[in-house]
Amino acid sequence: GCSGTIATLVEKGNKVSYLIVSDGSKGVHRGKHTSKQLVEVRKKEQRKAAKMVGVKEVYFLGLKDGEIEDIRDLRKKLVRYIRGLKPEIIFSFDPASKAFDSFPRYHRDHREVAEAAFDAIYPASGNKAFFPELMKQGYLPHQPKEAWFFAGNKPNKIVDISKTISRKIEALSCHQSQITDRKKLEERIREWARRIGGKRCRYAEGFRIVKL
Repeated sequence: GCSGTIATLVEKGNKVSYLIVSDGSKGVHRGKHTSKQLVEVRKKEQRKAAKMVGVKEVYFLGLKDGEIEDIRDLRKKLVRYIRGLKPEIIFSFDPASKAFDSFPRYHRDHREVAEAAFDAIYPASGNKAFFPELMKQGYLPHQPKEAWFFAGNKPNKIVDISKTISRKIEALSCHQSQITDRKKLEERIREWARRIGGKRCRYAEGFRIVKL
């Protein structure tokens, strides 16, 4: 949903970090792996994909794939990383996107993480009254300036990724355990990006930006 934009931001000198919530232990389309092996395979694929778009830091929460819940413990973990990394902008699935017209797009983990991220961004990350135990560990309040929500139905920001779409596709292709047909993947991504770009540009990604 956002790797073309990420590549563009990195090229402009911005530092970007990834935080992966689930361990990926249930998702595989190619190869024969145990759940434990798959966790390591997907970590390796993610690090390779991140490198493709210039992201050097990748963190993993390791929560069980398909069983993520928007509970206090998850929000606390997210707040800890927000306070530790101190980002100005946070990218996440759009918590307002609930059309349920696509099974992959509205995967439960995506929905649960999106809502947890929304609540972690505000008010929890910038308010010392939330998770005071983190304060004792040195994670002081930090308030991001914006949230860029992707995979939503009502974007208010279109980012031209015509120069980085090839890197986006290469990054996605690093997830080999998830791909059955690379050619179809590329066709689908290019068509999706063309549709978002419309008459404005050749390829684009769309976001619903919420400012604080």
